[in-house]
Amino acid sequence: LDIGTILNTTINVFSEFLEDLPDTDEPVWVLGECYNAKTGKTELLSDVHSRLWFTYRKKFSPIGGTGPSSDAGWGCMLRCGQMILAQALVCSQLGRAWRWRAEGGQPEKYHRILHCFLDRKDSCYSIHQMAQMGVGEGKSVGEWYGPNTVAQVLKKLALFDDWNSLAVYVSMDNTVVIEDISTRLRPRPCGWQEPFTSRETPEQACSHTDGHRATTCPHSQSHSDWRPLLLVIPLRMGINHINPVYIQALKECFKMPQSCGVLGGKPNLAYYFIGFVGEELIYLDPHTTQSAVEAEAGSGVDDQSYHCLRSPRRMKITNLDPSVALGFFCKSEDDFDSWCNLVQQVRVIHSSHNCM
Repeated sequence: LDIGTILNTTINVFSEFLEDLPDTDEPVWVLGECYNAKTGKTELLSDVHSRLWFTYRKKFSPIGGTGPSSDAGWGCMLRCGQMILAQALVCSQLGRAWRWRAEGGQPEKYHRILHCFLDRKDSCYSIHQMAQMGVGEGKSVGEWYGPNTVAQVLKKLALFDDWNSLAVYVSMDNTVVIEDISTRLRPRPCGWQEPFTSRETPEQACSHTDGHRATTCPHSQSHSDWRPLLLVIPLRMGINHINPVYIQALKECFKMPQSCGVLGGKPNLAYYFIGFVGEELIYLDPHTTQSAVEAEAGSGVDDQSYHCLRSPRRMKITNLDPSVALGFFCKSEDDFDSWCNLVQQVRVIHSSHNCM
């Protein structure tokens, strides 16, 4: 008797009663796009359904050879981390306007992105790679992660990805150092070598690096003068509950064209937040256990289980745990400059609300 499956099914059935989109004239914001729930429902749902949805999986090869073969019960924040990173890769490789079609016919780059997240040890951003890299962050395999820890893991794993030039920058102490980002995102010179930290091993690299860090920069041939950026900002917006003074600023983040979602949820219950309507957050829920998907290298992936076709789930903003991580994707330096200006505007709005 699989109690976990029964509980998941029960939760899902109960949640269906809460999922219908509200009949409201208020705008619905999803990752920088604005929709009308009454007149633009089809476009809204197409957008939500196009986001890559990573959930608990079972029956994959044991992590580390002898570890768990399912992440049910402990991997929800790791799955949310996969979702925020996948959103950045989709924006980088396919563009924000790309939409998934259930009948298939997706571009090759789409399937290549999915291959990065397959549940096996040689996929760059697999549950295997994330769990083992987390050991360096003080987390045992099978232990629950917080938003900051999963952000640090993504930052390290991105160094091993020789297909995507994506840079992951995690802000420290609620501060984004513009000069630091500008320096890091410039093209790396030929011969550049990323040093291993004391908590990283070559064995944790992706299979296509043959277990070793590239001796020359894989992106040195690029003509671009800026690497695509996933900026992750871990924050604590309160003590035990979210402080209401932060709510409007959080909403403004989802309106930004650079919005890549928010990692958060409730204690030991992680969600990937992609937008809001009124006083409710819209999220993708990883708490569904599915069987691992197998796919040969270079082939298409059976992707039906990687898209959530239910109506968007929602929760009251006031129920959000104060520990979150905001995500933003900047494809170009102009994008980043625009984001900096938008943040200054939000700061002004936030300050004015606090003075009232």
